[in-house]
Amino acid sequence: TPQTEGLFDEKAFKAMKPSARLINIGRGPIVKTDDLIAALRDGEIAGAGLDVFEEEPLPENHPLWDMENVTMTAHMAGDFIGWKRALTDQFLENFDHWHASGELFNLVDKELGYAGSK
Repeated sequence: TPQTEGLFDEKAFKAMKPSARLINIGRGPIVKTDDLIAALRDGEIAGAGLDVFEEEPLPENHPLWDMENVTMTAHMAGDFIGWKRALTDQFLENFDHWHASGELFNLVDKELGYAGSK
């Protein structure tokens, strides 16, 4: 959501220990990429593991590709063996819940942009 865009910026990286490592398997825009690169180059943090990026796909000539303290994956952190079955089970469980009580669980609040608590 707009509230979390740029959540990890220069200020956040300066507050971290030099041994810290940022791992982002959620959403790319929560990290200001230029600030991350500066923090990695300046030794403000030790490294990063990135599955998502502020700009996707990441351009061929992007500096992150050449940083030894960065590990990148192909936007697949959520994939696991059996994900189709798990998604089907979740849908069927929600359908049964709705059928029994008329209510659904894990509803996304369209104003918040995520599943909020009521």
